[in-house]
Parts: sequence; structure tokens; C-alpha cells
Amino acid sequence: MSQPVQPQSWAPPKHIVSAAAIVVNERNELLLIRGPRRGWEMPGGQVEEGESIRDAAIRETLEESGIEIEITGFCGIYQNVSRGICNTLFTGKPVGGTPTPCEEALEVGFFPLPDALDMVTNGNFRERIEKCLDPECQPFYVEFNH
Repeated sequence: MSQPVQPQSWAPPKHIVSAAAIVVNERNELLLIRGPRRGWEMPGGQVEEGESIRDAAIRETLEESGIEIEITGFCGIYQNVSRGICNTLFTGKPVGGTPTPCEEALEVGFFPLPDALDMVTNGNFRERIEKCLDPECQPFYVEFNH
């Protein structure tokens, strides 16, 4: 009798899908959070199982900043190929809440655009914000390795 063929071991994909929102208020100020590891950035995080990407952007913004938002547009995707992370970016406007720090966001606030962009120094986060604020660049797909 021949030996049965053993199936290849299967493992689930190791990709992470995240969502972030670039939120600008009526005074043309940008919502930023200051995280404990990466400094100032836009709110966002991992999409949970059974959650839409859009809803994740809304939820993460509320959890990290205390600000309720309405999504106003889809901007594009940044894919960190080497780390298996796809970050989906949206624009949004505040519809409620108060800037509230938390464990993931040591400081939260709305800042005038030029100041806000200067505050964002980690990785390509400033570039992401700039692309989201420029409709001529959208939709975009940017892949990189870090």
C-alpha cells in the first residue's frame, strides 16, 4: 500500500489591514494624536474581524481622540510590503465629541495645518496626510518596505 500524500501545512495570511482618518474641522485645523511610540500622527488602527474598513476608521478615531467623525472621502492605500500592513486612508469631518487623551494618545488636539504637518515626523505619515489633503493625488496606492 502507498502512503497517503500529506497536505501542505496551511497557515492563515499574516496581513494586517488598518484604517486611518485625516480629520479637518471647520477652522481648517487637523486632528492629531501623540502616541507613546511614534509621536504625532493621525488617528487610526487595525480593522477588527467582521468590521468594515470605513467603520474601523470611525471607531479608531473615536477611541484614540474622543472625536466622533463622518467619513467624507476615500483617499488611498499605503502598503508596507515587508511588514504585511495595508493602511487605508480616508478624510473625515468632526461631528461631535471632545479631544480626550487616552493610553494610545497621550495628547489630542486640532492644530492649524502648517503647524500640524510640521509636528508629524514619523516615517511617511506626513506624506500620507499631504496626499489625503490633495484631491489631485487621489486615489493613490503607495507601496514601501520598512
